[in-house]
Amino acid sequence: MEGRPAAPGPYRATKLWNEITRYFRAGMPLRKHRQHFKKHGSCFTASEAVEWLHEVLRNNSNFGPEVTRQQTVQLLRKFLKNHVIEDIKGRWGSENLEDNGVLYRFPSTSPVKPLPSSCPPKENLENFSRDKERLFKLPHLSRRTFKKHEFLQSLENLENTNPDIIEENKEDILHRKEISHEYVQGTWRNLILIHLQTILGIPSLEEVLQPTQIVPEYVIYNMTNTSKHGVVILQNKSEDLPHWVLSAMKCLAYWPRNNDMSQPTYSGFERDVFRTVADYFLNLPEPLLTFEYYELFVNILDLLQPHLERIAVEALQICCLLLPPPNRRKIQLLMRMISRISENVDMPRLHDAMGTRSLMIQTFSRCVLCCAEEVDLDELLSTRLVSFLMDHQQEIFKVPTYLQVAVRDHIEYVKMAQCKYPKEEICAILPTYSYCKQITPQEFEEQKVSTSQAAVTELLENIIKDKNLSVKDKKKKLKQFQKEYPLIYQNRFPTTENEAMLFDNKPTIKQPMLSLRKPRFRSLRY
Repeated sequence: MEGRPAAPGPYRATKLWNEITRYFRAGMPLRKHRQHFKKHGSCFTASEAVEWLHEVLRNNSNFGPEVTRQQTVQLLRKFLKNHVIEDIKGRWGSENLEDNGVLYRFPSTSPVKPLPSSCPPKENLENFSRDKERLFKLPHLSRRTFKKHEFLQSLENLENTNPDIIEENKEDILHRKEISHEYVQGTWRNLILIHLQTILGIPSLEEVLQPTQIVPEYVIYNMTNTSKHGVVILQNKSEDLPHWVLSAMKCLAYWPRNNDMSQPTYSGFERDVFRTVADYFLNLPEPLLTFEYYELFVNILDLLQPHLERIAVEALQICCLLLPPPNRRKIQLLMRMISRISENVDMPRLHDAMGTRSLMIQTFSRCVLCCAEEVDLDELLSTRLVSFLMDHQQEIFKVPTYLQVAVRDHIEYVKMAQCKYPKEEICAILPTYSYCKQITPQEFEEQKVSTSQAAVTELLENIIKDKNLSVKDKKKKLKQFQKEYPLIYQNRFPTTENEAMLFDNKPTIKQPMLSLRKPRFRSLRY
């Protein structure tokens, strides 16, 4: 299960639930147990299930090492409620399961959840098709595309045009240069969809992100109205965090430097401040990533692996731009705070039994990501995402300027085409983008080894072909190489004859010396 993440696409949480339940039923060790003087076969204790499942979840790329034993107990309670398991008397339906020696078994029925029927809103798809047509084709212009040299030639022609003709058509050209507000919005919307679909590697975003869910005004505001630290600045202060929450967050983020002497300093003060901040975020009516983007962020979980880290950061950069500005500001400030608290060695313990990092993740995961309808894996999925957001918050909340450049270039492309062909219909093609192909961790390790061996082999060839090295130095380097990489050296020089040919001399193996027999002296006596 470690190298087999759930397929991206719609209803990914349900697919992941089905995969875990199948794996649990197939892999959980079963044995005989004795309870109340009676033997029970093919069963397991709750503690055995917690131990086994906890290890599986921690090693799974969809959840990661941040999963706690208590969260594993919560998942087993969901299993009991949904009849993935039952007690030895056949009872299920409740969440009455503890980390103890009570016996459980698997029922004969299948625990797999059916996927919801695939029926995206027809209106949204029709509107998107119409918007896409308007984006790719401007009214009263011909359906043609242009190459770079055509645009350069058109600019030269414009410079050499008769001034009278320019004055005559000036108003018409200026009018045609004005790109409609709807067209600019459509450009933003479609470029974002192209980027996300390419990054996630799925054939369609129809059931993950609807085009109408992309609000270009939010994206533009989040990219342009920021402080020097990149945090969104709200014009409407009523949508901002309350002043007392901001003060409490600042106190914890800069502890103990920001704790001035006017504030109380009693024992446990920092815990009360943390509880105040946590209560505010946990009581928000909606998670910071909003209910409507739940499927989108859940699909990014598949990218949260070491060899896909850069792609995951880029995907989250774009997705966090879609948030309403108040939500983006709140989650950005929250991630900055918990990141600093986790790294602050001077911060007193905020919990008796839990480390600071685990406390940050477990406390705020539910207020960052959850589904409008109860999903059994919500807590585990949100824990994984918050852990990654906290570790990479500086890169994720940077403004991706390449989006601005892509939109600007596209609009300029259309304007220039209008100038050259004012009475024709232009078809302006949006740029496409390619990203690294997703591979499994096993393939990553294999490629790493093969790449390293190729580099070492190339190093050996460079030593052999280096004409600036003297014979003595070359022999010295080759001897050192042979000592460090004997297998690669042996593949290159399988025999001493091959090695001797490099230096144009005989093999280094010494020939045996001729055996000379001593002359036999005869005695003069007979």
